[in-house]
Amino acid sequence: MKKFQVIFLPSGRRGEVPEGKTVIEASRELGVGIESLCGGNRSCGKCKVRWIEGRLSPFTEEEANLITESERVKGYRLGCAAQILGNVQIFIPEESRTQEQVIRKEASQISIELKPVLALRYVELSPPTLHDPLGEFDRLQKALSEKYHLPTKIHIDYPALLRLSQVLREGDWKVTVATWMDEEILDVKPGRVEDLYGVAIDVGTTTVAGYLCNLRSGELIASQSMMNPQVVYGEDVMSRITYTATHPDGLEKVHQSIIDALNQLIGAVAQRSGLSSEDILELTIVGNTVMHHLLLKIDPRYLGISPFTPVIHRSMDVKARDLGLKLHPSANIHILPVEAGFVGADNVGVLIAEEPYRQDEMVLIIDIGTNGELVMGNRERLLSSSCATGPALEGAHIKFGMRAAPGAIERVSIDSKTLEVNFKTIGEKDWQLKSKRASAIGICGSAIIDVVAELFRNRVINQGGGFNKNIPTPRLRISAEGPEFVVAWKDQTSIGKDITITQQDIRNVQLAKGALYAGAKLMMQKLGIEKLDQVILAGAFGTYINAEAAMILGMFPDCDLRNVHAVGNAAGDGARIALLNRDKRVEADEIARKVEYIELTIEHDFQKEFIDALSIPHAKDPFPHLRGVLNEE
Repeated sequence: MKKFQVIFLPSGRRGEVPEGKTVIEASRELGVGIESLCGGNRSCGKCKVRWIEGRLSPFTEEEANLITESERVKGYRLGCAAQILGNVQIFIPEESRTQEQVIRKEASQISIELKPVLALRYVELSPPTLHDPLGEFDRLQKALSEKYHLPTKIHIDYPALLRLSQVLREGDWKVTVATWMDEEILDVKPGRVEDLYGVAIDVGTTTVAGYLCNLRSGELIASQSMMNPQVVYGEDVMSRITYTATHPDGLEKVHQSIIDALNQLIGAVAQRSGLSSEDILELTIVGNTVMHHLLLKIDPRYLGISPFTPVIHRSMDVKARDLGLKLHPSANIHILPVEAGFVGADNVGVLIAEEPYRQDEMVLIIDIGTNGELVMGNRERLLSSSCATGPALEGAHIKFGMRAAPGAIERVSIDSKTLEVNFKTIGEKDWQLKSKRASAIGICGSAIIDVVAELFRNRVINQGGGFNKNIPTPRLRISAEGPEFVVAWKDQTSIGKDITITQQDIRNVQLAKGALYAGAKLMMQKLGIEKLDQVILAGAFGTYINAEAAMILGMFPDCDLRNVHAVGNAAGDGARIALLNRDKRVEADEIARKVEYIELTIEHDFQKEFIDALSIPHAKDPFPHLRGVLNEE
């Protein structure tokens, strides 16, 4: 097979790749970051590159839909469509370069009753003699039974058995035994050992977070977050399902990428704490159902086909070595149960963290990630549902949308009199009007919600989301693609162009928020209620959005804003709770089967509710708690 040299600018990274590879495939091989929110499906337009010289495949119809004529003249191509047919030089514009995402999954301060699955048992054994030749493991079993009343039939994991003789002699027959659920010996160490460790992990579609805990004291020692490397195979779960189904080695690649990431994450969090990965004896993991299947290398293709059935619902315990995780060789991995095809173990983590099943108030919990998951109810009855919301609210399908990375606009306010815009970018302490720095490169999810809510609040857009073209401001203009509003002028950005919100951007936000609202409305109808007592915004994204802006937009039904709370990474909190309290694992299995899952796409009234929910904040439903918030005539 022929190979050609590819040079990526401005980094200068170069190397040879096989003929026919796409530019984005070449970038992955050479370690060059190019955005790919749709996973190479030629639908997001975020992987635009500029051809400098050399030979690429002909311009395609898909590219014509996403690249303007003026861009085409300048040599712009889609990285996922242009194939390499000769030596070539490619320039990656700043807005197409993968930025290091700011991961916001800090651990919450929560109180957890300590009851871990692991326990340390110190025992002193009498050494064997010719008159007492009882086997070493049998001798250990007997000592544990006599001192701690453990079952005499407690078994030992094979790697621990292999080291037993040496460890007993190193400790002069005084050892500390790590037992799992009082059923299995995972490790034996010489002498007296006081501490043992575990890690709780939240495998999100976009980010992965790990929380290292001392299982004896319950102390959170350290936390670490990183991008989920699977994003190169698709920004959303359906793109990743498609990738595994359309590539012969797709499942292996996507699976191995998350295993490598977990090894990196655990190694980093352990090293920061003066430990090694082999000190970790227990992991708990949560994630949506697709992440769950990809982690376990279970073929996820049938999750994307009606009736969207997972391979397994209940929780699982597997050995770290079986997954290729580089921990203690006997370490156990506990994976929380999933509820349904698109409501996974992450949602179960949210449930055991927030415990709506113990409350009298009617609660709505929204976990806004790449997919939106909703739970509604109280101790009497709980419903859950899932809808596709994340791509638009996290920057995909938005002209200047991007992930939460340095340079992304994260907050927006519009002056009600002048319609002048003030914004704050990630990495900058001050808002733009004060800092005067030209640093913006795009706009991330929290600011997308801000700007659409601000445009509506100031009547720049109407209830249907359309621009009011009579508004006298130079920020509102007509481009070749239709009306748009300038959020940041060219001299306020580092990409050499104005950052705008277009009519199509607003439509995409309406589609995302409409799905969330329609889901919540149908759940309210099934519960026979007309109002919510409390709304909880979970997830890293939910933590950083403005609750008032979200309600102006109509992301959820009317509620007293004093009762709208952000709780951070509740899925990660749930994983940590399950790590430190084994009773919560039983509770998780029970509640996962108790929650009634609603498949919104087959609900008779979903389309009607969805259409009404496209309006801002809603076509019909009142929002009495927004009185005084909106700038009314």
